[in-house]
Amino acid sequence: MLKRVILAVTLLFSTFAISARSTDLTEFDYPLLLGDWYWFSNTDTGVESEGANYRAMNIKFKSNYRFVIRLLQIDGSVEEWDGIYDIDETTVTFLSHGQPEQQHSYMLSYNQFLLDGARFTKLAPENLPGNWRSSQITGKDVGDGVSEIALSLRPDFLFSAEVSGKNGKKKEHRGIYFIEDDRIVLIYEDGQQDSQYSLGSNTLTLSNQQFGMEAVMRRE
Repeated sequence: MLKRVILAVTLLFSTFAISARSTDLTEFDYPLLLGDWYWFSNTDTGVESEGANYRAMNIKFKSNYRFVIRLLQIDGSVEEWDGIYDIDETTVTFLSHGQPEQQHSYMLSYNQFLLDGARFTKLAPENLPGNWRSSQITGKDVGDGVSEIALSLRPDFLFSAEVSGKNGKKKEHRGIYFIEDDRIVLIYEDGQQDSQYSLGSNTLTLSNQQFGMEAVMRRE
């Protein structure tokens, strides 16, 4: 029976790990970069640059090496431009039509991005962080031994996941998660999982269309 539970857990997590799309986020070289990063001025007058005063800045990095930058001025107006970025271990370069090439030094963690000394914080989609527990698990690759999944997604992009078997055995993972569009990837010590997600009214659905797997989870 123990082997069945271990096999079921392995199949469940390996199912999450295979993307239903052609693009595999788990192979992106800088996964912690992906997402929405925000900088906020700590003064009411904002920060002056080239004759304008800015209150906030948002940078979105995508896995196709596209970026979008939005700047909020203190009068409420928003400047926006997009383009292609290049990145190595120490430098990120922004290339945008009609704009000069910009190179910046950076430091990166799972939820902090230091760009030329300016500190950006990654923010998760509204209502995604929280404690979730499965109410239904379906799919031909999910074994009968799995009875429940509990998933805790923190706002700082740390997570913990616990899979319970019907015989009381449990398997736990802790690590970092990142998201892009409707994809969520969990990275932990001995692996990673890539799945699609959707948010409803107090529900989180994780699915893999290729294998017909779906886990419906409710907020605790």
